[in-house]
Amino acid sequence: MDIDISARRLVVIGTLSAGLGVIAGAFGAHMLKDMLDQHLLDVYEKATRYQMYHAFGMVFSGFAVQIWRDAGVARAGWLFLGGTVLFSGSLYGVSLLGVRWLGAVTPVGGVLFIVGWMVLAWRAWRGAA
Repeated sequence: MDIDISARRLVVIGTLSAGLGVIAGAFGAHMLKDMLDQHLLDVYEKATRYQMYHAFGMVFSGFAVQIWRDAGVARAGWLFLGGTVLFSGSLYGVSLLGVRWLGAVTPVGGVLFIVGWMVLAWRAWRGAA
């Protein structure tokens, strides 16, 4: 894939994820506070928080690909996307749908987040920056 297209896709997906995170956070704060118990609200809030952190990570990765001209940096952004789907998605499912077994998927998303940050650090360390 062309390095510029990959970078642009990460920025677009990251900004869309951030926008959806804001919507999800507002929905949780205004609509769910009377519908869910405190534990499930906390689970939902954690999903939105990590979605936002990693939306910014995706955007940063996209810009880093452009600045450093290193397609390998894009791997971090795609790992952040996968982590968001699995980590935040599973927590949304647990809190909103009551599908408790999705909690078993959450750590896989967390591992993808960690690996994404390590990939980003490695690419910067080895000279991408």
